[in-house]
Amino acid sequence: MLTDIMYVTVYVTDQDRALEFYAEGLGLEKRIDFSGPDGRFLTVGVPGSPVQILLWSHAAAAGKPGDGDRGTAPGPLILESDDLREDFEIMRRRGVVFEESAPEEYPFGIRVEAVDPDGNRISLRQQRKP
Repeated sequence: MLTDIMYVTVYVTDQDRALEFYAEGLGLEKRIDFSGPDGRFLTVGVPGSPVQILLWSHAAAAGKPGDGDRGTAPGPLILESDDLREDFEIMRRRGVVFEESAPEEYPFGIRVEAVDPDGNRISLRQQRKP
């Protein structure tokens, strides 16, 4: 029986640049960083969450998932915030690039899309409180 999600992969062209974006820009923590026979295994995660994001070096695939549906489909990674408007301002000051000028209201809550240095879209969401 499956018990949890271990890793979600985001393809990047430069792992050091990606680590800087995800750790310093988005505020995630570096978890694993070692060289293996297939390349560098580098992960980050939301503090306190068991799920890890694998920043995998794969230039041909970087920024490709969902490219055809940019306006309608969420990014390959969706991160949740308990105060998205505040997090948006903090991330923007850190240099994170967003597709919108501010978070937008939706029936499910609030959302905004960030873009990493490889063009991968990161959906940031805050659920509507009942």
